Amino acid sequence: MSLADLPSDEQSTVEQPQQRRNRWSLRRRILVTFATGAIFMAVLLAVTTYGLASSNVVQQRDQTSVETTKRNAQITQTALRGPAATAQPALDALAAFGVNNALVWYANGWQTTGNYEPIALPQTLVDRVIEDAVPARMVADVNDDPHIVVGWPLANNGAFFEFFSLAEVDSALSSVRLSLYIAGGLTLGLSVIAGAFAARRAVRPVADAARAAKSIAGGRLETRLNPEKDPDLGVLAESFNDMAEALEQRVERDARFASDVSHELRSPLMTLEASIEVMESRRSEMPERARAAVDLLRSDITRFRTLVEDLLEISRFDAGAIPLNLDDLRALQFVEQAIGVSSAPDTLLVSEARVAGLIIQGDRRRLARVIANLIDNARIHGDGEAKISLEVPTHAGHAEQLLHIAVEDHGPGVPEHERALVFERFARGAAAGRRSSGDGSGLGLALVAEHIRLHKGRVWVEDRHDGRPGARFVIELPAEEVDVE
Repeated sequence: MSLADLPSDEQSTVEQPQQRRNRWSLRRRILVTFATGAIFMAVLLAVTTYGLASSNVVQQRDQTSVETTKRNAQITQTALRGPAATAQPALDALAAFGVNNALVWYANGWQTTGNYEPIALPQTLVDRVIEDAVPARMVADVNDDPHIVVGWPLANNGAFFEFFSLAEVDSALSSVRLSLYIAGGLTLGLSVIAGAFAARRAVRPVADAARAAKSIAGGRLETRLNPEKDPDLGVLAESFNDMAEALEQRVERDARFASDVSHELRSPLMTLEASIEVMESRRSEMPERARAAVDLLRSDITRFRTLVEDLLEISRFDAGAIPLNLDDLRALQFVEQAIGVSSAPDTLLVSEARVAGLIIQGDRRRLARVIANLIDNARIHGDGEAKISLEVPTHAGHAEQLLHIAVEDHGPGVPEHERALVFERFARGAAAGRRSSGDGSGLGLALVAEHIRLHKGRVWVEDRHDGRPGARFVIELPAEEVDVE
């Protein structure tokens, strides 16, 4: 069964983990990999180190306990060979040297240094030492503290027992654990720093390639990546530069072709225009059907001239030969003038009060062309009616002042998934095709996008805000507020 066969809720369940993985950037994945590896190595090292330290400390303590018990048992055995035949003098001597953890079984009685009672002795250990007469040791809890208890047989069915607390061992192991915690934290911190550095180094060529690709997409076709010393990354940079070189040559070739074609078409276009003017001068002598044919020919010649001019303009964009003559333009007055010289000088203009004090820096001729193209687009595809609104957006996060010039029509609108297509050259999508048919050249909106890009602005299409059918083309330009006199 494929993913498409699953119910929608199960599809979402299957897709969510993949989506979560995809949301992780390459840099984050590298950093997480380093951190995970560091944690694993730190834990493995800590467990191994602690295990070895614990084993060595306990073994050393165990060995020392057995040796100490043996020595003290021999001292006690020597005392029992005297005429008194009692272990108390030996115990007193041991106590004088700080030994307060010993017990002696002799002559069916217990003698002790005072800190431990016979009841604390494990019975298994007592039986083995006294009855079997062999040395033995055991770890047991005495007063809720772990101890090593060592028993050593004496002559005449006697036995010597000594207690050794493991509290010091626990303290030493606690210090080891603390040191391991600190070392693990430092290891993790250094690994995160190293991971961040490695991630930055690993991602830098990708980021450089992304910036270069964005620069090329913005029209700077001469952008190239610097050669990399790393063989693998060098191949990436070389391949990218080859691609950019091929793209630049292709664009230049297409631009030259469009320019050459446009120039070649100018001569026959001028001939056609001169011919139609001669024919129109004899219009009164023509029959009705001939006059209709002349009008149709004039309309097509006008469209032909617009197409040729648009092609020349596009070829200049592609060749990077578009100089901007920037002036400070009062937004409201400029838009009013641009509407006045357009194909629809009666277009309705609505402006917010704040717009009166805004100045935009732009090329007067090219921005007027932008507004004219949007009005023509609305006239051709929007049932002949259009409205232009001048607005000051209040978007959060923008430090600069912005101006929105919105052109609304009453046409069928543009579906959301096709809105980027209308700004492409000769677009032929479902919606784009409709909007590039009829009387238009198919390049008007593409020229709008190119001109606005040169002015460091944006242009997009959206639905009308009043809920009515139609499209709303919005131009966003940087502006500056000045005092209105």
